Amino acid sequence: MGIQVISRDGQPEYAVVPWEQYQALLKAAGQAPAEVVAESAQPSAPAVSLPAFSEVAQLRQAKGIAPEQLARNVGVSPAYLAMIESGERQPDAAIRRALAWHLGVAGWSEPS
Repeated sequence: MGIQVISRDGQPEYAVVPWEQYQALLKAAGQAPAEVVAESAQPSAPAVSLPAFSEVAQLRQAKGIAPEQLARNVGVSPAYLAMIESGERQPDAAIRRALAWHLGVAGWSEPS
């Protein structure tokens, strides 16, 4: 089984499995298969002005958080956080949620 374990502070926090294996786990547990809702079927969210991910450094500094501490809290390397802060990389949904939590930016934590 191709499981990815995401840890925070040295403790496992999430387990990510491929979709087919997730469906098999649901079936084995006697639950109905999960359904995917097409993005076009979802109501569109109102336009909200969110900070750009290139503003992570300013938000982090305003909260007095060291880059190494934020990277550890979010579960990425300090080098990857630096790439996000420079705009070189766009974080995936899990990293956006973690950044939102630690920096207090509610809109980043919305489902993607």
